Amino acid sequence: MKKVIFMTIMALFLSLSFTSCREQTEKEKVIKEMNDQGAEVKVKRDGDKIKMETDDKKVKIKTDSDGDVKIKKKTKDNE
Repeated sequence: MKKVIFMTIMALFLSLSFTSCREQTEKEKVIKEMNDQGAEVKVKRDGDKIKMETDDKKVKIKTDSDGDVKIKKKTKDNE
């Protein structure tokens, strides 16, 4: 019985350590960057479309039905 409890605790600890060290996706990085810049964020259709704007930058993130993520970035310099 001790072995089963010990193995369960070790499996739980191992799974938590892997999930806490995961890499951020490109989508998460862009959202964090825009939030740090104080962007206005609009979310449509349960997060399928995200539109973020600052004074000099616009970012659109779209997730299609297959789970593919498309990120479009525009700055005032390249409009």
